Amino acid sequence: MGGFHIDEPPSAGSELEKRQDDMANLLATFKEHLQERSAHSIGYPINFEFDFGPVIEFLNMRLNNAGDPFMECNYGIHSKKFEIAVLDWFARLWELPKDQYWGYVTSGGTEGNMHGLLVGRELFPEGIIYTSCDSHYSIFKAAKMYRVQCIKIDTLFSGEMDYADFRRKLLQNTRSPAIVNVNIGTTMKGAVDDLDEIVMILENCGFANRFYIHCDSALVGLMMPFIKQAPKLTFKKPIGSICISGHKFIGCPIPCGVLITRLMDINHVMSTNIEYISSNDTTIAGSRNGHAPIFLWYALKGIGYNGLCKTVENCLKNAQYLALRLREMGVSVFLNALSITVVFERPNDETFVRKWQLACQGKIAHVVVMPNVSLERINMFLEEFTKSRIALLQDKCVAGDVGQENCLCSLHLDRKKEAV
Repeated sequence: MGGFHIDEPPSAGSELEKRQDDMANLLATFKEHLQERSAHSIGYPINFEFDFGPVIEFLNMRLNNAGDPFMECNYGIHSKKFEIAVLDWFARLWELPKDQYWGYVTSGGTEGNMHGLLVGRELFPEGIIYTSCDSHYSIFKAAKMYRVQCIKIDTLFSGEMDYADFRRKLLQNTRSPAIVNVNIGTTMKGAVDDLDEIVMILENCGFANRFYIHCDSALVGLMMPFIKQAPKLTFKKPIGSICISGHKFIGCPIPCGVLITRLMDINHVMSTNIEYISSNDTTIAGSRNGHAPIFLWYALKGIGYNGLCKTVENCLKNAQYLALRLREMGVSVFLNALSITVVFERPNDETFVRKWQLACQGKIAHVVVMPNVSLERINMFLEEFTKSRIALLQDKCVAGDVGQENCLCSLHLDRKKEAV
C-alpha cells in the first residue's frame, strides 16, 4: 500500500518531521495525478470548467443541513438559506410555483431517483414501476430496495423508450397503478423519452389519476430549458418529481443533486416530526451535506440564465463537430438530436480507453462533450485516435447500437455504395 498505509505517527523529533514531509510529497504527487486525469476526462459528464475558489474556505466549516430544508433545526451550523435559494431557482426553471413545490439538495442523482420513486410508491402502494432498459442502474436499485415490481420497457437503438412496448405492457397490468420513470437523457446515449407521448399512452390505457411520473434528468434536465427546439420539461405537465445531478453540468466539486417535487405529495406521505433534531423527516438522508448548497448557489449566481444558455449552445456545437470528424475518419458514430453524448464503436485498446476515461458498454463507447471539453481537447483526442486507427478499431458491426444508417462496417458500407 506504500505511503497510503495508515499507521501511528511518531511522537516527536526528526521522524515526525520526515513523516509530515512524506505526507506533503504524497499529496502533491496525488494532486499532479488528478490534474493529469482531469485533462483526459471526456467519457463521463463532469464539468471541470467552473472555478469555486472563493467558496472553498467553507470546507473548514462543519456544515450539516439536517432534516427538512425549510425548517430550522437544533443544529445551527447549516446552509439552509443557500439551499432554499437553489431550490427556488430550480422550481422557477421547471415552472412550479413557490407555494406548491418542495425539494432538497441530495447527495446525487441516485438519491434523487430513490426519493422520487419513493414518493410514487407511497402514493400508490400497489403500483408497478415502468422504466426503459436504458435507464440508470439506480432505478432498478430503488425498485429492489422498495420491493416494487419493476417492468423494463424495450428501447429503440437511440436509447429512447419503445412506446409500443410501453403500451403493450401497461395493458397487461391495468389493475395496478403506474409509477413511471422518464429518462431526460439516458446514461449511455443521452436519449430523451417523450414525456407527452408517455402521458397520452397512460391516459388512453385507462390510467388517468392512477399514475406517478418521475423524471430522471441527471445531466440533460439543466440543459433542455436553454435549448429552443427541445421539448418542454415543466411541472405544468402531470409529473410528480424531477431530479438533476449538481456535479455534472454545473460542475460542483462535491457530488450532489437537486430534487424538486410537489409539496402536497410530501405533506401526504413523508412528513414525520423528529424531536431530536427539531425538524421533519422528509429526506432520505438524516445528516446532509451543507457545503453543496453553497457551491451550487455560487455557480448559479455567477453564470445565470444567459451564461447557461451560451454554455449549452457551445457544448452542442462541439458535440456535432466531434461526431462529424469521427464520421469523416470512417468511425461508426451516433448523436441523438439535442444531445452532447457522442456514441461510437468501442476502441479495442484498453490503454487508450483508460487514458481518455471513455465510458463503454458492449460494442460502444461515448464521449460527453461537457463545457471543459474544448475544441482543442477534442482535436487532441482525434489526433491520437487517428494515429492508432488500425490498432484501436476492427471491422465490427454496431448497427444494433447506432442504427444501420450510422454503421460504417464493411457490410453496411458496401450496401450504401450499392444503393448509390
